[in-house]
Amino acid sequence: MSLKLADIKQFENLDLLAKQLVEGFITGLHKSPYHGFSVEFAEHKLYNYGESTKNIDWKVFARTDRIYTKQFEEETNLRAMILLDISNSMHYPAPEKTKLKFAISCAAALAYLLTSQRDAVGLTTFSDLINYQSPIKSTKNHLNLLINELSETLEREGQPATNIPDVLHEIADKIHKRSLVILFSDMFQQQNDLEEIFHALQHLKHNKHEILIFHVTDHQTELAFDFEDRPHQFIDLETKEVIKLNPRDVREQFQANMNALYKELKLKCGAYKIDLVEADVSDSFDKVLGAYLIKRKRMK
Repeated sequence: MSLKLADIKQFENLDLLAKQLVEGFITGLHKSPYHGFSVEFAEHKLYNYGESTKNIDWKVFARTDRIYTKQFEEETNLRAMILLDISNSMHYPAPEKTKLKFAISCAAALAYLLTSQRDAVGLTTFSDLINYQSPIKSTKNHLNLLINELSETLEREGQPATNIPDVLHEIADKIHKRSLVILFSDMFQQQNDLEEIFHALQHLKHNKHEILIFHVTDHQTELAFDFEDRPHQFIDLETKEVIKLNPRDVREQFQANMNALYKELKLKCGAYKIDLVEADVSDSFDKVLGAYLIKRKRMK
Protein backbone atom coordinates (compact mmCIF):
# COMPACT_ATOMS: atom_id res chain seq x y z
CA MET A 1 0.00 0.00 0.00
CA SER A 2 1.30 3.47 -0.89
CA LEU A 3 2.18 5.68 2.05
CA LYS A 4 1.64 9.42 2.31
CA LEU A 5 2.97 11.89 4.84
CA ALA A 6 -0.48 12.03 6.48
CA ASP A 7 -0.23 8.28 7.16
CA ILE A 8 2.86 8.73 9.34
CA LYS A 9 1.82 9.17 12.96
CA GLN A 10 5.25 9.88 14.36
CA PHE A 11 8.77 10.48 13.18
CA GLU A 12 10.77 8.78 15.91
CA ASN A 13 12.62 6.19 13.82
CA LEU A 14 13.56 7.55 10.41
CA ASP A 15 15.67 4.48 9.60
CA LEU A 16 12.67 2.18 10.09
CA LEU A 17 10.45 4.53 8.10
CA ALA A 18 12.90 4.64 5.17
CA LYS A 19 13.09 0.85 5.13
CA GLN A 20 9.30 0.58 5.25
CA LEU A 21 8.85 3.06 2.39
CA VAL A 22 11.36 1.30 0.14
CA GLU A 23 10.24 -2.26 0.88
CA GLY A 24 6.60 -1.32 0.42
CA PHE A 25 7.40 0.37 -2.86
CA ILE A 26 9.43 -2.57 -4.18
CA THR A 27 6.72 -5.02 -3.14
CA GLY A 28 4.20 -2.96 -5.07
CA LEU A 29 6.09 -3.31 -8.33
CA HIS A 30 4.40 -6.31 -9.98
CA LYS A 31 7.01 -6.78 -12.67
CA SER A 32 9.70 -4.22 -12.13
CA PRO A 33 11.21 -2.62 -15.23
CA TYR A 34 14.10 -1.58 -13.00
CA HIS A 35 15.70 -5.03 -12.55
CA GLY A 36 19.45 -5.00 -12.81
CA PHE A 37 20.57 -1.90 -10.93
CA SER A 38 22.97 -3.53 -8.49
CA VAL A 39 25.85 -5.95 -8.66
CA GLU A 40 24.14 -9.01 -7.26
CA PHE A 41 24.74 -12.64 -8.12
CA ALA A 42 21.73 -14.04 -9.96
CA GLU A 43 22.37 -17.62 -11.11
CA HIS A 44 24.75 -20.09 -12.72
CA LYS A 45 24.58 -21.26 -16.31
CA LEU A 46 26.61 -23.80 -18.22
CA TYR A 47 29.67 -22.32 -19.87
CA ASN A 48 29.51 -22.11 -23.67
CA TYR A 49 32.88 -22.41 -25.38
CA GLY A 50 33.95 -19.12 -26.88
CA GLU A 51 32.50 -17.05 -24.02
CA SER A 52 34.69 -14.97 -21.73
CA THR A 53 36.21 -17.01 -18.91
CA LYS A 54 36.28 -14.18 -16.36
CA ASN A 55 33.03 -15.24 -14.62
CA ILE A 56 33.73 -18.99 -14.45
CA ASP A 57 32.95 -20.31 -10.97
CA TRP A 58 36.04 -22.44 -10.27
CA LYS A 59 34.73 -23.59 -6.90
CA VAL A 60 31.71 -25.16 -8.57
CA PHE A 61 34.03 -26.70 -11.18
CA ALA A 62 36.14 -28.27 -8.43
CA ARG A 63 33.04 -29.85 -6.87
CA THR A 64 31.21 -30.94 -10.02
CA ASP A 65 33.87 -31.16 -12.74
CA ARG A 66 31.52 -29.05 -14.89
CA ILE A 67 32.14 -25.49 -16.02
CA TYR A 68 29.55 -22.92 -14.95
CA THR A 69 29.66 -19.15 -15.22
CA LYS A 70 28.18 -16.72 -12.72
CA GLN A 71 25.45 -14.47 -14.05
CA PHE A 72 25.29 -11.01 -12.52
CA GLU A 73 22.83 -8.20 -12.63
CA GLU A 74 24.18 -5.11 -14.31
CA GLU A 75 26.91 -3.16 -12.51
CA THR A 76 26.21 0.56 -12.32
CA ASN A 77 28.44 2.19 -9.70
CA LEU A 78 26.11 5.16 -9.48
CA ARG A 79 27.18 8.12 -7.37
CA ALA A 80 24.39 10.35 -6.07
CA MET A 81 24.42 13.53 -3.98
CA ILE A 82 21.13 14.46 -2.32
CA LEU A 83 20.75 18.23 -1.82
CA LEU A 84 18.17 19.17 0.82
CA ASP A 85 16.89 22.73 1.16
CA ILE A 86 16.36 23.39 4.90
CA SER A 87 15.63 27.12 4.71
CA ASN A 88 12.73 28.66 6.61
CA SER A 89 10.29 28.36 3.72
CA MET A 90 10.67 24.56 3.85
CA HIS A 91 9.28 24.69 7.41
CA TYR A 92 5.87 25.65 6.01
CA PRO A 93 3.33 25.32 7.39
CA ALA A 94 4.78 26.01 10.82
CA PRO A 95 4.89 24.34 13.28
CA GLU A 96 4.18 21.06 11.41
CA LYS A 97 7.14 21.57 8.99
CA THR A 98 5.19 19.60 6.40
CA LYS A 99 7.41 20.34 3.38
CA LEU A 100 10.60 19.58 5.31
CA LYS A 101 9.15 16.36 6.75
CA PHE A 102 8.13 15.21 3.29
CA ALA A 103 11.54 16.04 1.79
CA ILE A 104 13.43 14.37 4.66
CA SER A 105 11.29 11.22 4.39
CA CYS A 106 11.96 11.05 0.64
CA ALA A 107 15.68 11.73 1.07
CA ALA A 108 15.98 8.97 3.69
CA ALA A 109 14.11 6.50 1.49
CA LEU A 110 16.28 7.33 -1.53
CA ALA A 111 19.47 6.97 0.53
CA TYR A 112 18.24 3.58 1.74
CA LEU A 113 17.33 2.50 -1.81
CA LEU A 114 20.67 3.64 -3.23
CA THR A 115 22.64 1.83 -0.54
CA SER A 116 20.58 -1.35 -0.97
CA GLN A 117 21.53 -1.24 -4.67
CA ARG A 118 25.19 -0.85 -3.64
CA ASP A 119 25.29 2.60 -5.18
CA ALA A 120 27.05 5.45 -3.39
CA VAL A 121 25.14 8.34 -1.84
CA GLY A 122 25.99 11.60 -0.11
CA LEU A 123 23.93 14.30 1.61
CA THR A 124 24.16 18.09 1.57
CA THR A 125 21.80 20.31 3.56
CA PHE A 126 21.73 24.02 2.82
CA SER A 127 19.97 27.35 3.19
CA ASP A 128 21.94 30.45 2.25
CA LEU A 129 25.11 28.39 2.86
CA ILE A 130 25.96 24.71 3.05
CA ASN A 131 25.07 23.54 6.55
CA TYR A 132 26.23 19.93 6.26
CA GLN A 133 27.97 17.90 3.58
CA SER A 134 28.96 14.25 3.67
CA PRO A 135 31.23 12.30 1.36
CA ILE A 136 29.63 9.96 -1.19
CA LYS A 137 29.85 6.36 0.03
CA SER A 138 27.93 3.09 -0.25
CA THR A 139 28.42 1.48 3.18
CA LYS A 140 25.76 0.67 5.77
CA ASN A 141 27.60 2.72 8.41
CA HIS A 142 27.57 5.71 6.08
CA LEU A 143 23.82 5.29 5.52
CA ASN A 144 23.30 5.28 9.29
CA LEU A 145 25.21 8.57 9.55
CA LEU A 146 23.04 10.15 6.84
CA ILE A 147 19.79 8.94 8.46
CA ASN A 148 20.96 10.33 11.80
CA GLU A 149 21.78 13.70 10.23
CA LEU A 150 18.35 13.83 8.55
CA SER A 151 16.65 13.02 11.87
CA GLU A 152 18.53 15.78 13.66
CA THR A 153 17.82 18.24 10.84
CA LEU A 154 14.09 17.93 11.46
CA GLU A 155 14.58 18.92 15.10
CA ARG A 156 16.58 22.07 14.36
CA GLU A 157 15.24 25.56 13.99
CA GLY A 158 14.68 27.02 10.54
CA GLN A 159 17.61 28.45 8.63
CA PRO A 160 17.94 31.78 6.78
CA ALA A 161 16.49 32.50 3.36
CA THR A 162 17.61 30.21 0.54
CA ASN A 163 20.51 31.00 -1.76
CA ILE A 164 20.22 28.17 -4.26
CA PRO A 165 22.60 29.55 -6.95
CA ASP A 166 25.62 30.02 -4.66
CA VAL A 167 25.13 26.59 -3.09
CA LEU A 168 24.83 24.86 -6.48
CA HIS A 169 28.00 26.56 -7.75
CA GLU A 170 29.84 25.39 -4.64
CA ILE A 171 28.55 21.84 -5.07
CA ALA A 172 29.61 21.85 -8.72
CA ASP A 173 33.14 22.79 -7.67
CA LYS A 174 33.28 20.10 -4.95
CA ILE A 175 31.92 17.02 -6.75
CA HIS A 176 34.75 15.85 -8.98
CA LYS A 177 33.31 12.58 -10.32
CA ARG A 178 30.23 12.34 -12.53
CA SER A 179 27.20 12.01 -10.25
CA LEU A 180 23.44 12.22 -10.09
CA VAL A 181 22.51 15.38 -8.18
CA ILE A 182 19.06 15.08 -6.54
CA LEU A 183 17.64 18.39 -5.30
CA PHE A 184 14.74 18.70 -2.84
CA SER A 185 13.58 22.32 -2.65
CA ASP A 186 10.51 24.54 -2.95
CA MET A 187 12.67 26.73 -5.23
CA PHE A 188 11.59 29.84 -3.32
CA GLN A 189 14.04 32.66 -2.76
CA GLN A 190 13.58 36.33 -2.05
CA GLN A 191 14.33 37.41 -5.60
CA ASN A 192 12.94 34.28 -7.32
CA ASP A 193 15.58 34.79 -10.00
CA LEU A 194 15.37 31.61 -12.04
CA GLU A 195 18.09 32.83 -14.40
CA GLU A 196 20.68 32.69 -11.62
CA ILE A 197 19.44 29.30 -10.45
CA PHE A 198 19.66 27.82 -13.93
CA HIS A 199 23.07 29.35 -14.53
CA ALA A 200 24.21 27.37 -11.48
CA LEU A 201 22.41 24.23 -12.69
CA GLN A 202 24.19 24.62 -16.04
CA HIS A 203 27.47 24.64 -14.10
CA LEU A 204 26.57 21.16 -12.82
CA LYS A 205 25.55 20.02 -16.30
CA HIS A 206 28.82 21.37 -17.74
CA ASN A 207 30.67 19.17 -15.22
CA LYS A 208 28.82 16.13 -16.65
CA HIS A 209 26.46 15.66 -13.69
CA GLU A 210 22.86 14.53 -14.16
CA ILE A 211 20.19 16.50 -12.27
CA LEU A 212 16.86 15.46 -10.80
CA ILE A 213 14.79 18.18 -9.08
CA PHE A 214 11.93 17.40 -6.72
CA HIS A 215 9.94 20.61 -6.47
CA VAL A 216 8.41 20.25 -3.00
CA THR A 217 5.24 22.27 -2.41
CA ASP A 218 1.88 22.15 -0.68
CA HIS A 219 -0.27 22.43 -3.81
CA GLN A 220 -3.49 23.08 -1.91
CA THR A 221 -2.28 26.30 -0.32
CA GLU A 222 0.86 27.32 -2.25
CA LEU A 223 -0.55 26.81 -5.73
CA ALA A 224 -4.35 26.91 -5.38
CA PHE A 225 -4.24 29.32 -2.39
CA ASP A 226 -7.08 27.27 -0.94
CA PHE A 227 -7.78 28.96 2.37
CA GLU A 228 -11.10 29.57 4.08
CA ASP A 229 -12.74 32.83 2.97
CA ARG A 230 -12.21 34.87 6.09
CA PRO A 231 -9.51 37.30 7.27
CA HIS A 232 -6.12 35.64 7.78
CA GLN A 233 -2.73 36.78 9.01
CA PHE A 234 0.05 35.50 6.71
CA ILE A 235 3.65 35.45 7.92
CA ASP A 236 6.58 35.11 5.53
CA LEU A 237 8.74 32.43 7.18
CA GLU A 238 11.93 33.84 5.64
CA THR A 239 11.45 37.61 6.00
CA LYS A 240 8.94 37.50 8.92
CA GLU A 241 6.83 40.09 7.07
CA VAL A 242 3.17 39.99 8.17
CA ILE A 243 0.21 40.62 5.86
CA LYS A 244 -3.46 40.61 6.89
CA LEU A 245 -6.01 39.89 4.16
CA ASN A 246 -8.93 37.78 3.00
CA PRO A 247 -7.68 35.07 0.60
CA ARG A 248 -10.55 35.58 -1.83
CA ASP A 249 -9.35 39.14 -2.50
CA VAL A 250 -6.02 37.99 -3.94
CA ARG A 251 -6.62 34.34 -4.88
CA GLU A 252 -7.02 34.86 -8.62
CA GLN A 253 -3.91 37.02 -8.96
CA PHE A 254 -1.92 34.75 -6.66
CA GLN A 255 -2.83 31.69 -8.72
CA ALA A 256 -1.88 33.47 -11.94
CA ASN A 257 1.52 34.50 -10.53
CA MET A 258 2.31 31.04 -9.18
CA ASN A 259 1.21 29.31 -12.37
CA ALA A 260 3.47 31.63 -14.37
CA LEU A 261 6.42 30.86 -12.06
CA TYR A 262 5.86 27.10 -12.25
CA LYS A 263 5.43 27.24 -16.04
CA GLU A 264 8.75 29.09 -16.40
CA LEU A 265 10.44 26.55 -14.12
CA LYS A 266 9.17 23.64 -16.24
CA LEU A 267 10.15 25.31 -19.52
CA LYS A 268 13.67 26.06 -18.32
CA CYS A 269 14.14 22.52 -17.03
CA GLY A 270 13.04 21.23 -20.42
CA ALA A 271 15.44 23.56 -22.22
CA TYR A 272 18.37 22.53 -19.99
CA LYS A 273 17.42 18.81 -20.13
CA ILE A 274 16.88 18.67 -16.38
CA ASP A 275 14.33 16.26 -14.90
CA LEU A 276 11.70 18.08 -12.82
CA VAL A 277 9.14 16.33 -10.62
CA GLU A 278 6.33 18.25 -8.94
CA ALA A 279 6.31 16.73 -5.45
CA ASP A 280 3.11 17.70 -3.67
CA VAL A 281 3.31 16.97 0.06
CA SER A 282 -0.02 15.16 -0.22
CA ASP A 283 1.42 12.76 -2.84
CA SER A 284 2.43 9.20 -2.12
CA PHE A 285 6.14 8.66 -1.51
CA ASP A 286 5.99 6.13 -4.35
CA LYS A 287 5.89 9.03 -6.81
CA VAL A 288 9.35 10.17 -5.72
CA LEU A 289 10.86 6.68 -5.63
CA GLY A 290 9.37 5.85 -9.02
CA ALA A 291 10.66 9.07 -10.56
CA TYR A 292 14.15 8.27 -9.28
CA LEU A 293 14.09 4.77 -10.78
CA ILE A 294 12.91 6.13 -14.13
CA LYS A 295 15.78 8.62 -14.10
CA ARG A 296 18.18 5.87 -13.06
CA LYS A 297 17.06 3.65 -15.92
CA ARG A 298 17.65 6.44 -18.44
CA MET A 299 21.23 6.81 -17.18
CA LYS A 300 22.15 3.20 -17.96
